[in-house]
Amino acid sequence: MAAKTKPVTPEEALDPSRALTPSVQQVNEVRVARGFWPKVRRTAARIPFADQLLSVWFAARDPQTPTTAKGIMLGALAYFVLPTDAIPDVFAGIGFTDDAAVIAALLATLGAHVKRRHREAAQAALERLKADAG
Repeated sequence: MAAKTKPVTPEEALDPSRALTPSVQQVNEVRVARGFWPKVRRTAARIPFADQLLSVWFAARDPQTPTTAKGIMLGALAYFVLPTDAIPDVFAGIGFTDDAAVIAALLATLGAHVKRRHREAAQAALERLKADAG
């Protein structure tokens, strides 16, 4: 974070009204960079929305995606990465329903920014993950 940036609490980082605050974007970007792939590798076989999740990840990393859309995407991806959320992921069957709802809502509002190339990259990544696990 920048030297003059006030520290951000996890609650502030997840507050939708602050999603585009630069310090919140930085916190979410770091959180996603550190935790996204390890969690996806552990869970990809168990979550039916893995392809959508990965599409959002690729869209958020695309330089052509508008900054405001990236900020919201990073917030949704950070929610997926967080170990504590509305429904803990350890509950079999229902643990990822809140994560799926967040990704579905994101795609309903910002789906136009998730391009075909993002979906294709997501599908290729998912196939590699499944091949590595199998």
